[in-house]
Amino acid sequence: MKKVKVRFPPSPTGYCHVGTARMALLNFLFGKKHGGTIIFRSEDTDKARSKREYEDDIVDSLTWLGLAWDEFYRDSELIDTHREALKKLIDAGKAYVSKEESMREPGKEVEVVRLKNPGMTITFSDVIRGEITFDTTELGDFVIARSIDDPLYHLAVVVDDGEMGITHVIRGEEHISNTPRQILIQEALGYERPIYAHYPLFLSSDRAKLSKRKGDVAVKEYRAEGFLPEALLNFIGILGWTPPSGREILSLQEMVTEFELENLHKSGAVFDMEKLRWFNREYLLKMRDDDFEALALDRLRAALTERKVEWSEGVARKLMRLVHERVSVWSDIDELAGEGEFDYFFSDPQPGVAELPQKNTAPEEAARHLEAVVQMLHELPDADFSVPENIKAVVWPYAEEKGRGNVLWPLRYSLSGRAKSPDPFLIASIIGKDTSLRRIKAAIGLLERMRQ
Repeated sequence: MKKVKVRFPPSPTGYCHVGTARMALLNFLFGKKHGGTIIFRSEDTDKARSKREYEDDIVDSLTWLGLAWDEFYRDSELIDTHREALKKLIDAGKAYVSKEESMREPGKEVEVVRLKNPGMTITFSDVIRGEITFDTTELGDFVIARSIDDPLYHLAVVVDDGEMGITHVIRGEEHISNTPRQILIQEALGYERPIYAHYPLFLSSDRAKLSKRKGDVAVKEYRAEGFLPEALLNFIGILGWTPPSGREILSLQEMVTEFELENLHKSGAVFDMEKLRWFNREYLLKMRDDDFEALALDRLRAALTERKVEWSEGVARKLMRLVHERVSVWSDIDELAGEGEFDYFFSDPQPGVAELPQKNTAPEEAARHLEAVVQMLHELPDADFSVPENIKAVVWPYAEEKGRGNVLWPLRYSLSGRAKSPDPFLIASIIGKDTSLRRIKAAIGLLERMRQ
C-alpha cells in the first residue's frame, strides 16, 4: 500500500460541530494507525459564507480535543492550481465555458465552466459499504466553476486531493452522492482514484440528523459547559465503532491502536447526551484529587460569589469529596450552586420550625434527641471530627436505640435546613465541630419555643 495520506477538509462556514470533530478524529486515527500524513485543508470555496473566525474556531476546537496535523492549507490560496486544472480541461475539450443567466442576479449573463459528461456508469468500492454504482447520465454537463478564477467545491476538492496525493477519503455518508461527480473530474484530469470510506452520520435523540447550525452540537458549547476534551473525544470516537477489545473508555493512543475502518458501523449512532455525561463522569472520577480540586474550587468560588455566599477556602476544600462524587460535568457545579445546594456549608441555614421534628414526633422529643447528640459531639475530640465515620460511630448506637428517623432527621435538618441533603455525619465533618454544635443548639432553641 502507498504511504497513507488523509485530510481534514472542513468548510469554515460555521463553528466546529461534533460532526466535523468526528470526521477529523476518524481521519486522524486511520492516518496515525498506518504511519501516514495528515493534512488540514480549509475548504473556503464558498466565499459568501466562509469566515476566518469559523476557521479559527475549527482549528482551536480540534486542537483542544487533542488532534494534530502535519500540513495546513486553504483552498483560497490554491487558486493557481485550480485555474491550471480548469484550463487543462478546457484545452483538452473535456470542459467548456458556457454563457448562462446568473442564478444570483436574474437577468444578468455570466460565464460558467461545465464538465463534458461522458454519461458513463461508475462503480467504486467503499471500505464500509462495499460496491456502489451510479449512472452519471442524469447529471448532465455539470458546472465545475463559476469562472476560470472561481472554482466550485467539486473541482477544488478533486484537484487538491490529486495534487496532494490523498490516498484515502474518509467522510460522512452525505458525500456519497458527490462521489460520481468527483470521479468524473478525476478521470478527466488523470488523477488516481483514492480509496473511499463513507461512514453514517450522528443522529439526534429523535433519530434525525444532527445539524451543524444547532448551537447544542458546537464543540465550543460542550467546552463552555465543562466537558473534558478527552471524554468528548472518546465518546465521539466509539459512537458508531466497536473497538476489537470491546472497551468503551479509551485514550486517543488506545483508539489509534485498535482502529480499523472496516469496524465502523453501517448504521447511524445516536448522540446521547446522558451517555456523554457518563463518559465525562468516568474521566472526572479518574482525575487525581489535587487536579480535580484545583479546577473545581475555581468553579465553585465563582458560582458562590455570584450568589453572594460568604466564601471559606477551608470549608470548600473539605467539600471537594462530596463535589467529586456528585458532578458529571463542570457545569453541574454551577447548577448545584445556583439551586443553593452548597449554601448551608458556608452559612448557617434558617430551618423551618415545623419541619425540625420527624413526622409524628413531638417537638420536645426531637429537642431531647438533639441535646443528647450535642453531648456526644461535644465529647468527641476535635481531631476526630473531620472524619464522618468518627461522628457516625458516636451517634449511630443512640439513633439505633431511639429510632434512626427520630434522631437523624432533626440532626440533618438542623445542620442543612433542607429536606434533602447529604447525611448529617458528612455535613458535620465539613462544617466543623463548633459550627455543628452552634446549629444544633439553635435548632433546640427553636423546638423549645414551640413548646411555649
